[in-house]
Amino acid sequence: MKTKLIFTSACLLLMSAMSYAQSVGGKKDKHGCLTSAGYTFSILKNDCVRLFEEKIKLDEVKPKKSYTSFAAVIFSDDQKKAEVFLPGLKSSLILARTGTKGKYAWKRGNLTLSDQNGYELKRGNALIYKAK
Repeated sequence: MKTKLIFTSACLLLMSAMSYAQSVGGKKDKHGCLTSAGYTFSILKNDCVRLFEEKIKLDEVKPKKSYTSFAAVIFSDDQKKAEVFLPGLKSSLILARTGTKGKYAWKRGNLTLSDQNGYELKRGNALIYKAK
């Protein structure tokens, strides 16, 4: 009887601690990424990432606001796909590689990512983001 009481008390304490940790930990998205800590879900990595920690960041070319935004890019291991994270979008966009070796570009609709003169992202013919 004493062992059962101790076990029940331990279970209740553990459940209470887990509930407290979730409420203190912050908001998570549908993938379980802790958005309050700057995480977002990457389709290509199938994991939570922090965009500001990614290697490829492109700066906004002609900001319309008093601040500039950035876009982040993650490539698949085989470089055939590029995942682009643009400000204001709820999820990333996957671009598919086209072209020949040395002249690759990644496209989706009117968006084109190229690396001929450093990474550049264009919408149609307009340059919107560029690596420094």
